[in-house]
Amino acid sequence: MIHEDKEKYQDILKDSVDYLEHHGFENIKADTEGYETPKSFTKKGSDIIITPDIVADKNGSKHYFDISLKSEKPKLLKSKWLFLNAFTALKSHHFKLITTKGHYKFTNEMLDDINLHNKSLIKI
Repeated sequence: MIHEDKEKYQDILKDSVDYLEHHGFENIKADTEGYETPKSFTKKGSDIIITPDIVADKNGSKHYFDISLKSEKPKLLKSKWLFLNAFTALKSHHFKLITTKGHYKFTNEMLDDINLHNKSLIKI
């Protein structure tokens, strides 16, 4: 999700962290209270900062998660996903999207738009 939506969807972020904890993820960093904030990335030459929603470890590999919710700024969200997908591919990490009921169609359309339709979604 983009930074402007973080306050609005704190409950979904907490539910996502709980889901990951119950599925064996460790060393969870999340952009919410009570957790260490994940490392942010800054785009050179601009003031755009990309922070993954959740970063966690499982079975010795790092997983990056972004929560997909309907947004007023879909271009910014697409850019974030493309960056995280490329970054994780370079580092041999994993990138997954988490979504909830009511946001499946939006998420699938966004993935099709940026040609990432091979991504599997975690549905909470």
